[in-house]
Amino acid sequence: METLHSHNPFLSLLFLHLLQFSSLSLLSSAYTLPDKYFINCGSNFDVKVTDGPIRNFISDENSGSFSLVGEISSVSDTSTSNSSPLYQTARIFTNPSSYNLQIDQSGTYMVRLHFYAFSSSKKNLSHAQFNVSASGFSLLSNFSVQNLTINEFMLTINVSEFIISFTPTQKSSFAFANAIEVFLVPDITDVSTPPIYVTPSGARGTYDGLLSQALHTVYRANVGGPPITPAKDTLWRNWVSDDDYLVTPNAAKKSEFHSDRPVYQTGGATEYSAPDPVYQTAKQLNVSSSGGSNFFNITWRFNVSKNAPHFVRVHFCDIVSPSYNDVLQFNLYLYSKFSQKICPYNVVDQLAVPFYKDFVVDSDNSGFMDVSIGPRNDSIMIKTAFLNGVEIMEVITEVKKPPKKHLFVVVGSVVVSVTSLLMLVVVVVVCLTCKRAKPVETSVWQAIPDYGGGSSYVSTTERTVNGSPLDNLNLGLKLSFQEIQYATNNFDTRLMIGEGGFGKVYEATLRNGMKVAVKRSEPGNGQGRPEFHTEIIVLSSIRHCHLVSLIGYCDERSEMILVYEFMEKGTLRDHLYILNGESLKSSSQSELSWNQRLEICIGAAKGLDYLHNSSGRSIIHRDVKSTNILLDEDYVAKVADFGLSRLGDLDQTHVSTGVKGSFGYLDPEYFRCLQLTQKSDVYSFGVVLLEVLCARPAINNSLPGKEINLAEWGLFWQKKGQLENIVDPLLVGKINPNSLRKFGETVEKCLKEYGVQRPNMNDVVWDLEYALQLQQTARHREPHEDSTTDASWVLPVPAVQRLPSHSIPVDEYGIPMDDFTDTSHSNSHGVFSMLNIDDGR
Repeated sequence: METLHSHNPFLSLLFLHLLQFSSLSLLSSAYTLPDKYFINCGSNFDVKVTDGPIRNFISDENSGSFSLVGEISSVSDTSTSNSSPLYQTARIFTNPSSYNLQIDQSGTYMVRLHFYAFSSSKKNLSHAQFNVSASGFSLLSNFSVQNLTINEFMLTINVSEFIISFTPTQKSSFAFANAIEVFLVPDITDVSTPPIYVTPSGARGTYDGLLSQALHTVYRANVGGPPITPAKDTLWRNWVSDDDYLVTPNAAKKSEFHSDRPVYQTGGATEYSAPDPVYQTAKQLNVSSSGGSNFFNITWRFNVSKNAPHFVRVHFCDIVSPSYNDVLQFNLYLYSKFSQKICPYNVVDQLAVPFYKDFVVDSDNSGFMDVSIGPRNDSIMIKTAFLNGVEIMEVITEVKKPPKKHLFVVVGSVVVSVTSLLMLVVVVVVCLTCKRAKPVETSVWQAIPDYGGGSSYVSTTERTVNGSPLDNLNLGLKLSFQEIQYATNNFDTRLMIGEGGFGKVYEATLRNGMKVAVKRSEPGNGQGRPEFHTEIIVLSSIRHCHLVSLIGYCDERSEMILVYEFMEKGTLRDHLYILNGESLKSSSQSELSWNQRLEICIGAAKGLDYLHNSSGRSIIHRDVKSTNILLDEDYVAKVADFGLSRLGDLDQTHVSTGVKGSFGYLDPEYFRCLQLTQKSDVYSFGVVLLEVLCARPAINNSLPGKEINLAEWGLFWQKKGQLENIVDPLLVGKINPNSLRKFGETVEKCLKEYGVQRPNMNDVVWDLEYALQLQQTARHREPHEDSTTDASWVLPVPAVQRLPSHSIPVDEYGIPMDDFTDTSHSNSHGVFSMLNIDDGR
């Protein structure tokens, strides 16, 4: 167990308790526990529940404070003497009936319906099937009970008569209730600051009008602590332990706050937001004593209704930081594509002060909802995350009242006549329209902003999300299909220069003389419109001298065509090795010197670093490999092929997603945990570095078992300190051992098993530049002296004072940092790119 120890002297503790007492008194004075309505159904006597705050459930017979309307009867359970008196009687409804309550104060009300299916001589309550509604909201539909069930709802009720209706679903069925609670509670949310609205794709907005809806409690979890019974809750709520909902229990450890009470502050959470035990316990990331963790985050998974809005409240109270000076901040994730930065001390000003965050989250069609927390790199002293409690309530929209029967009789004939006339008009209009108009595609693919994940795509005829317009793909780069046909000579096979996972690639020339590469999708190639849109979105928002430029695209006639700048030298792999026929045996063919190879690696690393950190949003490439690194006529490297990329916030630690990429380059942690990070690109780039050094593919099944996987084979020799044994034969005797040693260390760091142990791409750039410097400063040797195994040639590696990554000059990237949107701008030497892909992603 983690314990928070106070570092303050006695006087500070005294002041703390005085402040806590005064704040709590102020908060408590704004709300007092009500005494109505608590109803004991089907009984002629009252029941006083004394566990916790006292509730007096009054009999529903002869009560002057509410009325019972309809055909009713009651039953008693005489067989269960040990059950609560509250559940020994029930009110039976064989026809539509209701409780009518007079509400004398407007506000948010808790409505609890108690059902216990006992069997009596008159009725077996487990046979009941019925609906429950209240003030236009359908609370329960086709409801039946087998054991004790308490359904809880939150509604905003104005001063008026509040009606709770019970309706059997069939004539042979009936409804019942054992007890009812309807009482005023503090407003669930502040109208002036509506909760954040989150879609399954990660789009965000604000959710207005929550108080006009009904909320049905689905989960209330005490994170890090035991279950909390209604007797120990300030509003008689029930909290369950979170343990059953943890996806990876080992990722979390418990924390406890050993003090009398949390420190409630004005404007934050109160004792009625959640009881003290919720804020006195938490779960935090299982961080080792050395400060590292094998886990990206902690995830709780809850079963919820599909495709429905849910109100989600997450409770926080910093009981994990050893002192207030240890500034802690972390990320909260909803599903995998939305993240929210949590900075406790932007909300409160001392330790152990409760607060909460509210969201309305649209569930997807999976039937579950993930709530996760994870650390942030910019958390100054402590890199962890914590959570104290979670509440999930399904949002119930208002039910439209059906038309009354007598209205149908009066106006029925009129409606039939009008409907017939309207149908005739519609038929005429449609016929005339069809003669004039060409068929159009009504489904438009929209790229939805994905805060904290990747781009997500929905086929929809709507152009808004939560009322906000969506951008379409008309980015000023659209080319006509006729122009593409002209440029490729109607897709002349003699101009085809490659074929990959997306489709065929053609060398082409536009009407203005610009030489380009045209990539045309073909059905059945395994990739489609999502990849097409991702590539456009990504390449239209970035510009960098080490990233391939998008010239245009075409989506006419269901075509998916991308047009890139042309790269004369093709892919990096083309210059490293060739595969000999079906045997997949590779042989080195490179004419690239070690200096050139390092410069190419440095350029590709800079491109990836820009994607990860400098493009305004973090972009994870997800398919880094030697065929996706292209070379221009001067052998300048550019990263290409962004169809599998994922977009997120710069502070995003990971994205949960299905595994995609190329075998042999896949991050093993990503493969195991389905959690994609920037460090997944780093791992793939580490494999590319070995390809450059060894001039062989990442996977070669024609080799002996232990040599098949290049990453494993390279690490084996690197750890033995004999990496020179597997270098490209054309490089033997030409690499400074200091340079090789630094290069090997960089490879080893990139290929670490866990992402947290791998360097950032910025660090990789620096290490490679250092390896190049070591190569360039090697002393001249006679030809007969050249040997990478000659220990006498090894120079001591000088100690270098490394500057922080943010101190690297902006113009090292070759562009202004605020200028990364002009994708039509060509590079300085006017060279355009070729996407030469000869294997699938």
